[in-house]
Amino acid sequence: MRTTIALALLATLSGPAPFAAAQEVLTSGRPVPPEQACYDVLSYRLELRVDPETRSISGTGEMRGRLLEDAEVVSLDLSDAFEVTGLHLVDGAGRHEVSGVHEDGEVRLRVGDAFRARGVAAGEEFTVAVQYHGQPRVAPNPPWDGGFQWSKTASGAPWIATSNQMQGADLWWPCKDQPDDEPDAMDIVVSVPEGVMCVSNGQLVEGGEVADGWSRWHWRVTTPINAYGVALNIAPYETITREYESVAGDTFPITYWVLPENLEKGKVLFEDILRQTRWFEETFGPYPFRGDKYGVAETPHLGMEHQTIIAYGNEYRGNPWGDDQGFDFLHHHEMAHEWWANLVTCRNWKDFWIHESFATYAQALYTEHLNGPAAYRHRMEETRGLLANVAPIAPREDMDAASIYQGGAGGDIYYKGAWALHTLRFLVGDETFFRALRRMAYPEPELEAKRDGSACRFADTEEIVRIAEEVTGHELDWFFELYLRQPRLPELLVAREGSTLVLRWKTPKDLPFPMPVEIEVGAERRRIELQGGEARVEVGKAKVTIDPDRWLLKKDTDE
Repeated sequence: MRTTIALALLATLSGPAPFAAAQEVLTSGRPVPPEQACYDVLSYRLELRVDPETRSISGTGEMRGRLLEDAEVVSLDLSDAFEVTGLHLVDGAGRHEVSGVHEDGEVRLRVGDAFRARGVAAGEEFTVAVQYHGQPRVAPNPPWDGGFQWSKTASGAPWIATSNQMQGADLWWPCKDQPDDEPDAMDIVVSVPEGVMCVSNGQLVEGGEVADGWSRWHWRVTTPINAYGVALNIAPYETITREYESVAGDTFPITYWVLPENLEKGKVLFEDILRQTRWFEETFGPYPFRGDKYGVAETPHLGMEHQTIIAYGNEYRGNPWGDDQGFDFLHHHEMAHEWWANLVTCRNWKDFWIHESFATYAQALYTEHLNGPAAYRHRMEETRGLLANVAPIAPREDMDAASIYQGGAGGDIYYKGAWALHTLRFLVGDETFFRALRRMAYPEPELEAKRDGSACRFADTEEIVRIAEEVTGHELDWFFELYLRQPRLPELLVAREGSTLVLRWKTPKDLPFPMPVEIEVGAERRRIELQGGEARVEVGKAKVTIDPDRWLLKKDTDE
């Protein structure tokens, strides 16, 4: 699809498009084109009308940026499903029409002349606006295959939700869809039919004002936010809310927007949310977005970590994937992402494991907190058979979201990464491990007091390794190289030579792996160091159990 716009005349440009075209790809984090590399996003303002009757949206998306180098063209990502009806450069004197093209999932604005006329050069700020309308992609399988979900409540009222982590936020709003360029703030202004509300990210500035049968809801995000974390949730919600005192000593609101028919179930879940919040704060540090809120909205899809407005659609089932451990697994996983995805955001999707592995492992830790070590080990064993080990979970080359998720590492960025953290805990010991986890979330203790978003950061695997080494005082490249940078697991070779037990690590490409091994000799536990990858231990004729508590991520004999 190609839509070419000359807004000076509001007419179609003639002749070939003057920009190189690239077929629209439904993924987040594509290679950054020069038209986006030339600027840094500072803020967005999104004003939309959402019409459930026609399943359409219409409005304007504004982006304020800082020009990093002189440019003739700047671009934003936006799905070809929409018709773009206006492009403008916005400044104190008003809106100035500019020409451009909308094709292959990208809106490219010719701003060179307008910039020169107004003295906008490298280092200067600018604002561009895109007016558009159309029917957004209907999510085929939300939240994994995303878009808009047009559903109805039991009473027949509209129940609408967005989800777009894999395919990109540009499925429904114009943005620079790159994980490493977040706005510092955002305004989200949405009009919906009277009788329902729109719940979104950040703080509610105004809500519920009705005119001509439409109600208007204005939300303001005051902290950096990733594009895929922006979400709309529309329904006739009831609210359950409470002021919560953080471990940081300040307070912030926790609110659950629940469907009216589920209000009583929602009250039970809300108490679980409060308990989970306390544990998360005590484990990883204060809730990062205390300047806005912690919100949860009931959605017709399973869930997603939309910043300050978690999507929840678990139907109050506790743990639908295994044994009920006394808490809602889905909510816990998504709330973990407020730290591991929204506070700490992967700089490139190649490090997606930082989001998913820490959140997955947090569920095991919380299971241990509630039900003890045996329940923790059981939870880890539930996931052990899910490992594929066919692609590295932290490749060194840049990747888009779909490539890392669907390219072989998919489930492993959840479960294998969680198992690597489990094994790291054994390696360094509990006290050091939990101190390292907190520093991975907040590298400096003083950041824990921040409410203004200045603690938010982009991270990569190299930084996680560096923090682990700084906290533990040990060189750990060998550990992360084997578990994260290549797919195959190490194999522990065990033999008995008379009264001697021989242990030796066999690793892919003979990678160094001085991982200690715990053994049980009779009733005695011993930790055996394998500094050169091998050890010989006198055990007599006693029965020996290797790795009795299953701490080690290694190839099992039946694999």
